[in-house]
Amino acid sequence: MLHLLDVKYNFLSELKSQELFSLRKKVFKDRLNWMVNTENNMESDQYDNPRTTYIFGIYKESCICSLRFIEIKYPNMITGTFKSWFKNIDLPKGNYVEASRLFIDKDQVQAKELKQQPVSALLFLSMINYARHYGYEGIYAIVSHPMYLIFKKSGWKVSVVEQAMSEKQENIYLIFMPVDAGNQSTLMALVKAKVPALRCELDSWPLSFPVRKHRTD
Repeated sequence: MLHLLDVKYNFLSELKSQELFSLRKKVFKDRLNWMVNTENNMESDQYDNPRTTYIFGIYKESCICSLRFIEIKYPNMITGTFKSWFKNIDLPKGNYVEASRLFIDKDQVQAKELKQQPVSALLFLSMINYARHYGYEGIYAIVSHPMYLIFKKSGWKVSVVEQAMSEKQENIYLIFMPVDAGNQSTLMALVKAKVPALRCELDSWPLSFPVRKHRTD
């Protein structure tokens, strides 16, 4: 089973935090060459703190994918790190969360023969399921142009709030990600389209997905 679940910062074990921050260093520093701080072969920042919740995708005790949630009433990357890059960031008052540090570990997906599984669709769906489970009104995030296109391709009706340029002179976007039942159904349909014989509840949280190997489609 591929298990998607949330873990608060204070409940991260030392072993799991080392795994997560090492994977983030591999993805965001080594692969994407982002301007992030690394130490002891790990990446973390001031937003990894007791107000943070992580989504983990766990398969055979290994982290396959992850992202970070912070309620927007607390300091976050949109109102902190990226604020000066945008002309006018004005987040609404309400029960919203910011998503950041989203990744899928391609090496683990390859090593554990998960390339034919809808990992990205499940991770996106987990974001909606988490938000709905805890009563959040929506999700905000800052994403690159390629990531924005991936979200759009999934069918999730994300919308651009504001656009700016990164330090690499590439387009980045502040986006709003709705978590209504319609968008949840769209992503559930995407998962089911990739696994037609699926027999499990997809609107639950935490979410467990049965991995079936040697699919032919």
